[in-house]
Amino acid sequence: MFRALASVLLCCFFLEASFWVHFSYGDLTTCSGIVPMTERGDKISITDFGGVGDGQTLNTIAFRKAIYRIQHLRRRGGTLLFVPSGVYLTDSFNLTSHMTLYLARGAVIKATQDTSNWPLIAPLPSYGRGRERPGGRYMSFIHGDGLEDVVITGENGTIDGQGDIWWNMWRQRTLQFTRPSLVEFVNSRGIVISNVIFRNSPFWNIHPVYCSDVVIRYVTILAPPDSPNTDGIDPDSSSNVCIEDSFISTGDDLVAVKSGWDEYGIAYGRPSSYITVRRVTGSTPFAGVAVGSETSGGVENVLAENINLYNSGVGVHIKTNIGRGGVIKNITVSELFMENVRTGIKVAGDTGDHPDNNFNPNALPYVKDLTLKNIWGVNVQRAGWMHGIENATFTGICLSNVTLQGTTGPRPPSWNCNAIRGAAIEVSPRPCAELTSVEQSGSCASHS
Repeated sequence: MFRALASVLLCCFFLEASFWVHFSYGDLTTCSGIVPMTERGDKISITDFGGVGDGQTLNTIAFRKAIYRIQHLRRRGGTLLFVPSGVYLTDSFNLTSHMTLYLARGAVIKATQDTSNWPLIAPLPSYGRGRERPGGRYMSFIHGDGLEDVVITGENGTIDGQGDIWWNMWRQRTLQFTRPSLVEFVNSRGIVISNVIFRNSPFWNIHPVYCSDVVIRYVTILAPPDSPNTDGIDPDSSSNVCIEDSFISTGDDLVAVKSGWDEYGIAYGRPSSYITVRRVTGSTPFAGVAVGSETSGGVENVLAENINLYNSGVGVHIKTNIGRGGVIKNITVSELFMENVRTGIKVAGDTGDHPDNNFNPNALPYVKDLTLKNIWGVNVQRAGWMHGIENATFTGICLSNVTLQGTTGPRPPSWNCNAIRGAAIEVSPRPCAELTSVEQSGSCASHS
C-alpha cells in the first residue's frame, strides 16, 4: 500500500515560490538540502548495551547507556546507534547531539504503557502551561533539547507510542498533565527525520519547537481517526523547516504550523517562518494543512504544494482567535487535490481556546496575503468558510484557479464570508462577494 502511495507522491507536479531556496535532485524539487545527511564513522548497536528485541524486556537502560556513550566519547563526525530487527520496549529517553538513531527493517522502538514513571518537564515558555492541563507536561517519548546534528532514519522501522492508554485517559478526563508527543526537539538545529514509520502517538507526533534547519522527509505517520490530538507534524516557533514526500493519516491536523499561545506566545515572540510542505498525502477528520490556532508569535512565509487529501474534514485551515495577537502572512497553498472533504477552505478568527483568563481580548491577530491557487476538489460538502475578526479584517486573500465540486445533487457547495477582503480569479462555484473583484495590488496582482 505504502509503495503505491509513494509512487503517487513522486508523480505529483510541483510549483516553485521565489522566496524559497530550492535544491533539485534529478527532476524532483526538494528543500531537503538545507540539512545535509551526515555520514557517521562510528557505529554501535543497541545490543552492545544489553538491548533485547523480544517485545517484553524493558530496554530503557540500554538506550540510555548507548546515548551516554555517544555523548561523552564524542567521536569525530558523531555516532550511529543501530537498532536491529525486533521489538524494543522502553521508557522515554533523550537523544544527544551528533548522533544518528537508525532503525533497521523490522525494528520497532515501542513505548511502555506504564505512565506512572513517565518524566515530567516544564511547560514551554511560549505556552505558559501544558497544552491540555495546567502545570508541566510529560516529556516526549523520544526527546531532544538544545541539540544539533541529529538524525532519525533507517529502513522504515517503526516508532510506536502505544498511545491508546493516553487517549483513554484524555477521554475519561483523568489526565494530570499534558500528554507526551512521540518525538519532540526543543531549541535544536540541524535535524533530519526520514524513512521511519511513526505509529499511535499519545499526542502530537513530531514537534520541532524553537528549532531551525529541520528536514522531515519520507515518513509515514499513522493513528486511528478517532485518536485525540494526534497531529502529524507541528512546526512550532521554528524556521527553515522542510516537510516532504510523506503519508500521514491521523486523528487531527496532518501538518499544523504554530508559534505560541496567547499572552505567553506574544511575550516569547518567536515566529514560525519559511516552512515548506510538499508532496504530502493523507486523511484526517480535521485539516490537511493548517496554520494555528496557536499563532501568537506570528507565522510567515509558508508554502504548501502538491498535497493530496481524501476523507478529511478541511482541506486548508487558517485558524486564530482574539487574544492571540501575532501576524499571519505570506501563506501559499498550491496544487492541492481533495476528495470527500467537508469544507474545502476555512479561514477562521474564532478558533481555539485560551490558556487562562489573563489573555488580552484586545490582542487581535492580523492575517494578510493568503494565496490559494490551483486547487481541485470533488465531493466537497462546503466550498469555503472565511470569517475574519471585526476591527481586524483579514486582507490580501487571493483565490486563483479553484474548482470545488459538490456531492451529487442540484446545489453546488456554498461559500460563507465575513470580515475578509481579497480577490478571486477562475473560482467555481462562484465565491462570496468579498472575493469577486480582482485586486491590482497585493497577493492577486501576479494572477490578474
